[in-house]
Amino acid sequence: MRGEYLTICSSAIFELITSDAPVVPVNVELSYSSRDPYAVQATFQTGGDSSVRWVFARDLLADGLVAEAGTGDVKVQPLPHDLSRIELELTSPSGHAVFTTCAAGLAEFLDRTFEAVPPGSEYSWLDFDAALSNLLANHRARD
Repeated sequence: MRGEYLTICSSAIFELITSDAPVVPVNVELSYSSRDPYAVQATFQTGGDSSVRWVFARDLLADGLVAEAGTGDVKVQPLPHDLSRIELELTSPSGHAVFTTCAAGLAEFLDRTFEAVPPGSEYSWLDFDAALSNLLANHRARD
């Protein structure tokens, strides 16, 4: 399967929720690559040409569509008062943010990833030689 890599992308609007200001819409590009079959990447456009990229476990996002999922830096859950929306809570050393987004849109994106790489088949898509080479190259770059 390694010769048949694919990428799935979807644009979404996430709403940044703050306690002291109106909701702020944020453009988010969701992407999935069969080269990294366990992960989904979300690129948050933060204004101008700047962006912030987060990588999530694909299963974490899928689990968060139906129940509270995640601990620590990333938590995902349906909104209790509006099951058509998902809450995504992100925590890092530089801050904390809570977003909501459309559950159906996220589910549709995830469905496309599961059609491309079914659950349980992720391992067969991994290219361990390329991953090891990349890891060693990054390690040498830090030295």
